[in-house]
Amino acid sequence: MKTIYKTTGSKNAALELYNAQLTKLGYPYKDIFVNTSFGETHLIETGNLSGKPLLVFHGGNSTTSYNLLACQFLLSDFRIYAVDIIGLPGKSAEICLSPNGYSYGKWANEVVSRLGFEKIRCFGGSFGGGVLAKFMCVAPNKIEKSVLVVPSGINNAFPIGSIKMTIPLLKYLCTKNDIYIKQTALFMSITEDVLDTDTLDTVKNSFDHVKTKAGMPSNVSAKLMRQCHAPTLVMASEKDCLFPAKKVLKRAKTIIPNAVTYELKNRGHMHLLTEEEKTMIIEFLK
Repeated sequence: MKTIYKTTGSKNAALELYNAQLTKLGYPYKDIFVNTSFGETHLIETGNLSGKPLLVFHGGNSTTSYNLLACQFLLSDFRIYAVDIIGLPGKSAEICLSPNGYSYGKWANEVVSRLGFEKIRCFGGSFGGGVLAKFMCVAPNKIEKSVLVVPSGINNAFPIGSIKMTIPLLKYLCTKNDIYIKQTALFMSITEDVLDTDTLDTVKNSFDHVKTKAGMPSNVSAKLMRQCHAPTLVMASEKDCLFPAKKVLKRAKTIIPNAVTYELKNRGHMHLLTEEEKTMIIEFLK
């Protein structure tokens, strides 16, 4: 059986970190499993159970538990359904979908249907933003509102940043010296203040135990995206080496009918949101 993990012990190591990070949330949570035609899918239900439902997609080679720590500002306002993207680290099926085409969107559509929702608010970052973009194309009428943060799938850049990252990454793989983990992450974060313990632990865990996937969800069709009229907030970072704001926001304005765009100034792909920006996201999704 194919696996996304490197060794027999890698899955246990990845899930150990996953579960440890979940305990840091400070909120009770519940595991949900739904069946899709692509494979079994796991979600974490948490947050304000009286709030409006919000489906949250995590980044690539990352996890729902780490993403929830980054999205703690959403927990007091929304009933969160944080999904483990199929084929990525977590508790969903280890079935990798093609980053091209719309399989991820079809999968997300099935997840929402299995949860019992006709429409739902959505939030996705990076790889998860690309999955959300595919979902918006596949089932535009199921999107109530959406927020895409540093998303793939809108206007991906040539991966020069990914190529540059291979040098410290190869040094880490050869030496297992954690200093190269930080050097690798700095290509995406620009500044060290972004690289807290949970971030570095997640990056290290991915490099140590997961068969890293370089392919991000491909750019969506303008024709399909224009069918989605849900209010959409697109936030992109000025210095993002993967999905730079000048490319992402320009195309977002032309292909998303009801889009609000916002540039995260002087920040990279991995970034910290200001309190004002967090409030902007909350108010937009309400």
